[in-house]
Amino acid sequence: MKHIWIGCFFFLATQMTIGQNWMTNFTQAKSLAAKEHKPIVLVFQGSDWCAPCIKLDKEIWSTEEFKSYSKDHFVMLKADFPRKKKNTLSPELQKQNGELAERYNPNGFFPYVLVLDEKGLVKGSTGYQKTTPKEFIKLLESYH
Repeated sequence: MKHIWIGCFFFLATQMTIGQNWMTNFTQAKSLAAKEHKPIVLVFQGSDWCAPCIKLDKEIWSTEEFKSYSKDHFVMLKADFPRKKKNTLSPELQKQNGELAERYNPNGFFPYVLVLDEKGLVKGSTGYQKTTPKEFIKLLESYH
């Protein structure tokens, strides 16, 4: 019985990761975007304190419609800035996210969503919008 539960856990964990493949490394995201000829969707968020960020996650990023579409059309890159101690990022990831913010989000908007080409050039940007996943996808697609 124990083996069945372990197997179920790994199956579900794998399925959850397949659904939305958030990257956190900018260099790797650019490389994947170039290889797969996809735009990068870079999201600046405060996952544990920013109410509009949490809404954007719940209403767009976490929906099956968006997850299904994004895996074939976008490289999803997250630059998170959590405040709670339990969610602290590694020093390397904090440094990288800080550098991304200096370059792409100097005004500190949260959430801030950018569509980048495979070289990291900005094609468009938006923030939280009360809309459907389908409409948000259309908006992101309009930038490239």
